Parts: sequence; C-alpha cells; structure tokens
Amino acid sequence: MFTGIITDIGRIAALAREKEDLRARIETGYDTDSIAIGASIACDGVCLTVVTLGADWFEVDVSAETLARTNLDGWAEGRRVNLERALRVGDELGGHIVSGHVDGIAEVTGRREEGGSTRLTLRAPAALARFIAPKGSVALNGTSLTVNEVAGDTFGVNLIPHTQAVTTWGGVRTGDRVNLEIDTLARYVARLAEAG
Repeated sequence: MFTGIITDIGRIAALAREKEDLRARIETGYDTDSIAIGASIACDGVCLTVVTLGADWFEVDVSAETLARTNLDGWAEGRRVNLERALRVGDELGGHIVSGHVDGIAEVTGRREEGGSTRLTLRAPAALARFIAPKGSVALNGTSLTVNEVAGDTFGVNLIPHTQAVTTWGGVRTGDRVNLEIDTLARYVARLAEAG
C-alpha cells in the first residue's frame, strides 16, 4: 500500500526487453541499503517488485500485462519517474490509500496556468469515469490529487507549485498519457450501490 505522496524522482537508466516483458533499471536518491530484494516501490503509480539493487539504482521487472494496462509501455531511457516506497505501519498517511494497481490510462486534454498553480483537464476511460467525484481523490502517475470538477468522462485537478517541484508533474503536457488509479473507497461504494 502507498499514500500517493511522491518521495523521490527516479530516472530510467536502462531498459531491456525479455520476451514480452521489460526489465527497467531506475536511478534513485533512496538509500538502496535500506531496500530489500522483493520490496515494493510504486513507479509512476505502478507497484513493482525490486529484483536487483546497486549503489544508487534498483531494477524491476514489468510484465506484458502491466505494459498493456499502463503507460509504462512508453518508458524510455532518461525518463523521469515518480517514486514512492511502500507504506509502513506508523507512517503518516498524507494522501489517500493507494494500492499501486492502475485501473487505466487517462489523457491530459488541457493545461492552463491559474495564479501560481496549474489546472489540468483529463479524460478518463468511460468505464472508470463514474468512480471519479468532485473533491474525491485519484492517483495520477502515483500522485494523490484532489478532483476539482467532473463533466462526463473529463475531470480537473490543480497542481500547486510544490507538487510540480517534487514530482514529474512540472513537465506535463497536453496529450500525455498518465496512469490512473481510482480511489478504492469510491470503487466499494459504487459496488455497494449496485448490490442495493
């Protein structure tokens, strides 16, 4: 489990195809002596397992299934990646509960500056749009964000300067594909409503 509070920006140092899967080496500012083989790290919101470690990097395997359902199929060497280590008992829950299991891909359809912040408009897959509510939470590329407004399959979020500085969101552009994880609570509330 994660919180959606990004704690490092990694960089893709190397990619290797292994049949239909992918192995990625990610450079990090984390103390890799404190990371165990088998640990979970959210990489752009996708929970991945550490399989190899170096002094300032770790490697993860990305399955064909994950590549098909996330934006990781677009990873390239040099790309910056939002990172978050798994939540430990007693850690502060600053964002919201995030599983690292991406539900689909949203597309950035608009970007405009609003004061010191940036307002983004995104389009969600139709099957997921019903789970997104104003003032609810979503995880986008692993970042816990509050939904400002919803209209059909589009929704808006606001990026404050701090978020843009400590994540990859400072470089977001219209047309970018981002990993979308809907709020777990919203999923269960919708399921209960269907059953009732």
